[in-house]
Amino acid sequence: MPASRTPATTSPHVREKRRRRRSQILHAALRSFRDKGYHATTLDDIAEHVGVRKTALYHYFSDKEAILYECHRESLAEIERLMKEARKLETASQQLAHVIREHVRVMTDTLQGSPLAFEVTALSPTHQAEIIAARDRYERGLRKIIDQGVRHGEFRTVDSKIAVFAILGAINWIARWYRPDGQLHAVELGTEFADHLVGGLTCG
Repeated sequence: MPASRTPATTSPHVREKRRRRRSQILHAALRSFRDKGYHATTLDDIAEHVGVRKTALYHYFSDKEAILYECHRESLAEIERLMKEARKLETASQQLAHVIREHVRVMTDTLQGSPLAFEVTALSPTHQAEIIAARDRYERGLRKIIDQGVRHGEFRTVDSKIAVFAILGAINWIARWYRPDGQLHAVELGTEFADHLVGGLTCG
């Protein structure tokens, strides 16, 4: 009997098709989480958004919690990437503005306004610990940028921990009021947030 085909031996076409379907499922889940909340969303809701039967979802994810976990992982991977981009910029002000603009884009485009930041407790303890550790690294990175700005005289003297809580609180709260079909667009919103939040730190 021939060996069964494994993901490593499938054709590029099949792998790309699976990648697209997986992405569709995650985006459908985010829409449902945004509209109904995580706990009220069912796998049937997600399958309906994708246009498939619920059983088709099990080819990609074991359950709803696995979908939520992957949404968190992908969004945090984007956050890690934008932090690397920010470190290449010259000043703390430029770095912080870039992070804020891109974080807002992640909230509005990638997450479609879905309140994932408020759903960490729905994850298993192991997944919670992983996601919280990644978020803590992000917060430390932001504090480092602000502390650098204070040392170099770009920012007034502030408690960087409180400043980061204020910045992340403002960005995370977008999930409570943002709608992709509304009048505010992601790019404009990111610029507005960066102007206000960085401007609140700058000296005179």
